[in-house]
Amino acid sequence: MGRGTRTTEFLKECMADALIDLMRRKPFEKISAGEIAEAAGVGRATWFRNFSGKNEAITYKLVRLWYRWFEENSASAGAERYTIDNAIDFLSFCREYRGLIEDIYAANLRSTIYEAFYYIMMPQYGANAEECYTSRFFSYGLFGIVDEWVRRGFCETPDELARLFEVMMRRGSIQ
Repeated sequence: MGRGTRTTEFLKECMADALIDLMRRKPFEKISAGEIAEAAGVGRATWFRNFSGKNEAITYKLVRLWYRWFEENSASAGAERYTIDNAIDFLSFCREYRGLIEDIYAANLRSTIYEAFYYIMMPQYGANAEECYTSRFFSYGLFGIVDEWVRRGFCETPDELARLFEVMMRRGSIQ
């Protein structure tokens, strides 16, 4: 990764962090690009050069956190994306970042969580139709489980939820 890329990634993360900090203090819809840029110590043009909107910044932050968490935890996600171990990894990540996820829910930004899951699960280059549909299927399924888990107050463990997901997948349908 070149120096320019590292700088851009750093600035993007600073802006996303500034947005998250601001949304903990005021309604999301009332936060302006200028406020985010000022809080991040950058100009408005930098914000618009890097993000098309606030939702994109939240999704970006979730993806960056995932990759960092993945590296720190030697997570199992790899070439075989759609395994029970990968589901446990995603759920463990969500539990660790529970506060942020609850903040995202409080701001009615659930779609940013789904977009982050999909980005992480979707191969970025050369995907065929089957891979694309499979990625959507699993990312929606995991998001559905996380969505209900958040609404239920994170009562179950990641292992319990992953096993439930596995049972549903084996059954092939919900009765």
